[in-house]
Amino acid sequence: MLKLVSLLLLLGTAATFSLASPAGDENPTLTSHGFTTSPGPTEAKSRFAMLDDVRLLANGLLQLGQSLREFVHKTKAQINDIFQKLNIFDRSFNHLSVVTSEIKEEEEELKKTTNYLKANNEEIRNLSLEINVKINNIVQERTQLQSKVGSLEERLKGLSQGMIPVEHLNEITSLKEVIESQEKTITNLLKAVQEQHEQLEHQKIKIKNMEEKLSDDSFQDTIDKKGMDATSPDMFEYLAENSTDLDYTDLPKDCSELFDRKDSGIHVIKPKQSEPFHVYCEMGPDGGSTVIQRRMDGSTDFDQVWSKFEKGFGDLEKDFWLGLKKIHSLTQQGAYILRIDLVDWREEKHWAEYSFSLEGPSEQYTLNLANFSGDLGDAMTNSSGLSFATNDRSNGNQLNASCSRGYTGGWWFNSCGENNLNGRYFWLRAKGRSIRRKGLYWKQGAGQTYFLKTTKMTLRQASSAQD
Repeated sequence: MLKLVSLLLLLGTAATFSLASPAGDENPTLTSHGFTTSPGPTEAKSRFAMLDDVRLLANGLLQLGQSLREFVHKTKAQINDIFQKLNIFDRSFNHLSVVTSEIKEEEEELKKTTNYLKANNEEIRNLSLEINVKINNIVQERTQLQSKVGSLEERLKGLSQGMIPVEHLNEITSLKEVIESQEKTITNLLKAVQEQHEQLEHQKIKIKNMEEKLSDDSFQDTIDKKGMDATSPDMFEYLAENSTDLDYTDLPKDCSELFDRKDSGIHVIKPKQSEPFHVYCEMGPDGGSTVIQRRMDGSTDFDQVWSKFEKGFGDLEKDFWLGLKKIHSLTQQGAYILRIDLVDWREEKHWAEYSFSLEGPSEQYTLNLANFSGDLGDAMTNSSGLSFATNDRSNGNQLNASCSRGYTGGWWFNSCGENNLNGRYFWLRAKGRSIRRKGLYWKQGAGQTYFLKTTKMTLRQASSAQD
């Protein structure tokens, strides 16, 4: 548009000069020295009038150019606004695509499970048909055998009345052989029926387990460990000085001091300003680490109250939570590194590490994390500064509609769930998102969600980690 305005200005200027030039040649005056131009007063006035018209035209063109410039700027602003809206639409569409992909994955897994159950049902139906056919054969053979035995008994009655003819003796011998072969056949058939019955029972048990794992009700009931021997010692109680023969003056303060002296397993440690207690130590190439949480098979119910999470619970050899009070006593001895090892339901392994410390009971065991590293998104730094919460004690965390009640287990809940490693254990990947959020998962903001099969949290001294 600016080029068009410039062109019009040039045309106006050229017109001005062209108007001025012929005006001097219209009425030439002849003198003795030749032809000269001498414009009159009327001609001079008309020239000035034409110049004024040209100036008005130039001003109009300038105003038009200014208006066009403003229109271009407005158009650019509107185009930028359209681009911003398109970008927002693209982000929304990408998010919708991610959600759609998750739904498709869930549908595929559900189809696989359904096909597996159908195959098992078909196999059971075939086994039942085979068993029925074999039972019918056994019944027919038994009927034939009974008729032959009946005829044999009738013939044997005549033995008391006279000598047995040779042909009868041969017939009796052949009948005995037939009876023995029939007995062997019946024995083999009974064994086959027993094997088929055992297989059928095994298939029924497998189907029952699958149905229980896929049922919503089964997810709300984990294995009850109240049936354990009441006389067995509580591994999560503090040890009194006179309860064992251990020399408490020589006990390690954590598992790092047992490195090169002990193997991985259950040991007794005594942090500073704490009574001794049992822990599970894991010895690795970087030294000894104290395991504070582990989920591997769902053998322990983690939907516990505040007092249980403070004391600790579970089985130190399998699933357990060491206890907030014990974890706090460990972190009071110096700088510690928290390592989290995760395995998802695709059998893919992941890890994350943080600088870790935990406040005491007066601060509701507030979490302090920093210096994240790992091969998956950081989903726990946003929980730093939050107090621990359970379904019976939220400790004033600013959660949306009390997330400690909407989720299971105890955790440092943040904005209704970027992660929860103490949720309910699912033996298979749950069907619905709301159910999966009650389980074990790790999610960074709008990033990928990992639904977990196993978890493990360990503590080691920061100095040993740097070495």
